[in-house]
Amino acid sequence: MKIKKVRSLWDSENEKWYISIVDVIAILTESVDPNAYWRKLKQRLKAEGNETVTNCHGLKMKAPDCKMRMTDVADTEQIFRLIQSIPSPKAEPFKQWLAKVAAEYLDEMQDPELSIDRALEQYLNLGYSESWINQRLKSIEIRKELTDEWKKRGLKQGVQFATLTDIITKAWSDRTTKEYKILKGLKKENLRDNMTNTELILNMLAEASTKDISVAVNPKDFETSKVSCKLKLMFPFQL
Repeated sequence: MKIKKVRSLWDSENEKWYISIVDVIAILTESVDPNAYWRKLKQRLKAEGNETVTNCHGLKMKAPDCKMRMTDVADTEQIFRLIQSIPSPKAEPFKQWLAKVAAEYLDEMQDPELSIDRALEQYLNLGYSESWINQRLKSIEIRKELTDEWKKRGLKQGVQFATLTDIITKAWSDRTTKEYKILKGLKKENLRDNMTNTELILNMLAEASTKDISVAVNPKDFETSKVSCKLKLMFPFQL
């Protein structure tokens, strides 16, 4: 039996996987013509006003004839949304898993301690040591205190948080977050989950210091908040 493969491309700029839609459809529906299936599904979803279809775009990927041809792709979030619209027994386990994840997320919103308990269980299952897990959980707490401080200053999640985080990371590692991930050969994986105990400690010290400086200097906007993140002189020993 020939194993069907799903073509994918990594976008390092946006840090996203793009996945061939027809390949996913071929596996889930076993259609003799997945391209025709996708065309019909796309028409139906567009008629329903589905924005996911509108946001999907094409990329060149290697076709069965070994030539690079345009094919519709979707990122991970979009693929999961499309799977929900595919009436297939093989798609059902994915739909059940998505419903379970959504229910767990709602539970964690009502009781944040549940997220810590699940994180602890997952780290143990992945084989991390107890000492590393303790450091990692402490790093989550310190990160939360820092982002809460940024929110108080009116800073926005996304680009602004990422920019400030890059400044902090570069202060102790001499690399931006993206550069550090490339060094470790990571893509979508969480950088902190792939840090050593020493790296976690240095990063925690940097973020805790940044939070304390921000409280002390009381920055008024994003530009002045950058000042409290420039801690390079406090970290003479870089990795």
